[in-house]
Amino acid sequence: MKVLYIGGTGEISYACLHESVAAGQDCTVFNRAQSGERLPGGVKQIVGDVGDAGSYSALAEQSFDVVCQFRAYTVAQIERDLEVFAGRTGQYVFISSASAYQKPPGKWMLTEDVPLRNPYWPYSQAKADMEARLMEAHRGGVLPVTIVRPSHTYRCRFPSTCVSGDETAWRMLNHRPIVCHGDGQSVWTLTHSSDFAAPFVKLLGNTVTLGQAYHVTGDQAYTWDQILQSIGRVLGVEPRIVHVPTDTLIRYNKEWTGPLMGDKAWSALFDLGKLKSVVGAFRCSVVLEEGLRGALRYVQERLASSHPNVELHALLDRIAGEQSELGT
Repeated sequence: MKVLYIGGTGEISYACLHESVAAGQDCTVFNRAQSGERLPGGVKQIVGDVGDAGSYSALAEQSFDVVCQFRAYTVAQIERDLEVFAGRTGQYVFISSASAYQKPPGKWMLTEDVPLRNPYWPYSQAKADMEARLMEAHRGGVLPVTIVRPSHTYRCRFPSTCVSGDETAWRMLNHRPIVCHGDGQSVWTLTHSSDFAAPFVKLLGNTVTLGQAYHVTGDQAYTWDQILQSIGRVLGVEPRIVHVPTDTLIRYNKEWTGPLMGDKAWSALFDLGKLKSVVGAFRCSVVLEEGLRGALRYVQERLASSHPNVELHALLDRIAGEQSELGT
């Protein structure tokens, strides 16, 4: 089975590529060859940029049994994929996002039939619009489509709240207070990329999945306090967590509305019944601190070659100070 990965070295796709090779699939990647990640043996690489029309359109000169699209974020990119891959692949797998589900969630355990209505985050709204366009193309016989909705999946980056995992790590290492939305007790599903990859690869080439959507997530969930405390243990520090109501946080910075109100402010647990009905039973094997230790090297390398965002950290210090004073 010939599989094309658009991406292939990213936070999620790199583990999927390794799993595909282990499953005996004939894999090709299309990317810029700039990540520094070593490709598995036998993988073919087409060097190009998804933003470059010439190199990307050249993919239409080839055919693949499966195309895995990890790098599409706009409907315009989907329209281009319809032109490039229609009639040239037996399955187009679109990586969407579980953040596209209705917010606030309509029920505590999310299933694939939850409406895609996220009023807070343009990123998630765009993913829903792309899904709708692809399913229209599927129903019209233009392109056979399978939708995959990851939730929070990590490999070389620490999970975090309203700022990046690298910024959170820097704050912990420099003994700055860590701002956490809410009371830190909402429950959040985290999936290591290798645990995502195992069921994902079993969707490839499976005709039962055509015209269907599946969230592919782990079966392990943690409170945000547990996540931040685990990061601290991996870094060898004791984090000082300051809890701030989510609606207060977004008054400090409206750019946090999408990532928080549109995603992380709500507990996220997923019913994996539909996925298991087509790939079989599976259990995730990477526990949180093991996964974080695997990411630590990448985090340290990035921190060593970058500078902290001075304005961001000043704002976080101010938030933590002002909120902490309320309890004195």
